[in-house]
Amino acid sequence: MAEKNQKQINRENLLSQGVALLMAQGYHGTGLKEILDAVNIPKGSFYNYFGSKENFGAEVIQHYIEPFIQELSGHLKNNDGNALGALKRYYAELIEGAEKAEFKGGCLLGNLMGEISDTSPLCQTSLQVAVKRYRDLLRTALQQAQEQGTIRADKSAEEMANLLVDSWQGALLRMKIEKSSSPLKYCIDNLLNDLFMP
Repeated sequence: MAEKNQKQINRENLLSQGVALLMAQGYHGTGLKEILDAVNIPKGSFYNYFGSKENFGAEVIQHYIEPFIQELSGHLKNNDGNALGALKRYYAELIEGAEKAEFKGGCLLGNLMGEISDTSPLCQTSLQVAVKRYRDLLRTALQQAQEQGTIRADKSAEEMANLLVDSWQGALLRMKIEKSSSPLKYCIDNLLNDLFMP
């Protein structure tokens, strides 16, 4: 595999810093100067990489979701014939991560949905793409679980994947205000151990 050049490294550093700052301060609370100072890149270079703050925000969204897609994909590839068990392990890891982070941040997608999805068509589209990629992967997992007979088959995997995404996002918001993983545990327990059961 070819080594990354400095431009690629700078671009990834900007995106990673963008995730951290947008998670902590929101889109409107984060200035370009703050991002650039954190990675020691001049303003002109930023515009060469992204063109605008809105383009940057849209790319940060995709940069943010990628590790979640990879992690969930990894669980599903190594599921030992138990897709439902793989989903439970994946969400247990997310809950453990939220506890270690002391319930700060939540989900960048959920945060930005509330902050800028009405005002930035470009970021709205990027959020739609990110959520659809994630939802589609969950749908695949749930389809596998249906084929394995571990979850109900009278609802479509897509319906259940949508419910899981929507419920999880709401649970993440409650987690932030309650400073507790209880909403997350309640969400996953009720869906994966009860409502989705055959």
